[in-house]
Amino acid sequence: MAPVKRAPFTPRRKAALGFFLVLLAVLSWLHFTGAAATRGLERKDMDWNGDGTTTMHEMLQSLYAVTVTTTTEGARECRAFHWRGSAETLRVDCRTVMQPATPKP
Repeated sequence: MAPVKRAPFTPRRKAALGFFLVLLAVLSWLHFTGAAATRGLERKDMDWNGDGTTTMHEMLQSLYAVTVTTTTEGARECRAFHWRGSAETLRVDCRTVMQPATPKP
């Protein structure tokens, strides 16, 4: 039986594959550097200037300008939002996270 010959990738398929690989690389880099947009924020939480409305500019800032640092102290989990490359804190959100009860032996 002769081997089945596959059609080569068309330029359109190569471009689509390249686009998705670049997109995956960018998202991975954003997550690795702590970008706020990759941390599960809702739109209302992206109000960086505190005026009560979230603009498109503020949502884009969550991709490139705002980073998140998460700290855990017991059951308390805090997320501190900073401008990228600065120690200035924009906001700190803390919440209590309940852990499931451990079974008694």
